[in-house]
Amino acid sequence: MAEKKIITVFGATGSQGGGLARAILADPGGEFAVRAVTRNPDADRAKALERLGAEVVRADMDDPGTLGPALEGAYGAYLVTNFWEHMSAEREKAQAAALATATGHAALQHAVWSTLEDTRECIPLDDDRMPTLQGSYKVPHFDCKAEADHYFTDAGAPTTFLRTTFYWENLLGAFAPQRGEDGTLQIIFPMGGHRLSGIAVDDIGRTALAVFKRGTDLIGATVSIAGEHLRLADMAAALTEAVGEPVTYRPPTPDAFRALGFPGADEGGNMFQYYADCEERFTAARDLEAVRELNPELQTFATWLAAHRDALRAAWRGSDSD
Repeated sequence: MAEKKIITVFGATGSQGGGLARAILADPGGEFAVRAVTRNPDADRAKALERLGAEVVRADMDDPGTLGPALEGAYGAYLVTNFWEHMSAEREKAQAAALATATGHAALQHAVWSTLEDTRECIPLDDDRMPTLQGSYKVPHFDCKAEADHYFTDAGAPTTFLRTTFYWENLLGAFAPQRGEDGTLQIIFPMGGHRLSGIAVDDIGRTALAVFKRGTDLIGATVSIAGEHLRLADMAAALTEAVGEPVTYRPPTPDAFRALGFPGADEGGNMFQYYADCEERFTAARDLEAVRELNPELQTFATWLAAHRDALRAAWRGSDSD
């Protein structure tokens, strides 16, 4: 039997990288093996991946010298950064630059860089619809990834640019419905009647695996993905049916959302306003049928809800005492 080709997966204990690692490990007859990169190989999630058959290695994007060994001998790499861990665009760009340099030196055959649109192409810096953040960005975690795209081409890395979108898993955590004064669950994203493109993290992983399976076909291409484009009122209705408790959509204005004051409220407010104000170009870039051709198992919001009903109920039960 031919030796499997190694995919080095950064962020393997997180959302996107974890989705790809699980997809590869769930395909035991496939052509790829997982090298899972983490800062803490002794963490529970790292140990769980190891038990499933992944090789777990330590590396840190803030320590560029650790990146080369993690890529040595690999066929490909999945490259993802986590803005929300530190909320600094400049730090995220520095991490991306380190990844690009290491990837270019490693002689990989295929890299997939998880990126996003430059929101300033739709809402320029001098547009006062939303504040400029961190000096030169409208939505820093979008814009800095887009700015970093050229690092990979400049480094000579054979890269596919995978543009993702809002994870439905956010409804279990950072962007979960909140209890209103009357005790009802409310979604409070400032998007009005506009559609939100969403996707399950497992489908990011499965689609990334499909990109690797295509060989060199998609090197240099930008692949923009989503599972479904839905209005928030329709999402609230589906959540109501799934969890058996009323969930309503009561959108604040973007300014009111930014004023909520929690860490990242201004970033989140700008993000949702971008999704709303630039809805047509953002959703048009994400052809669901084209995504489904890559990933026939692509979930709709309804199928994702069916699989996560109990988790949603458990997560939201904690908000009863908020």
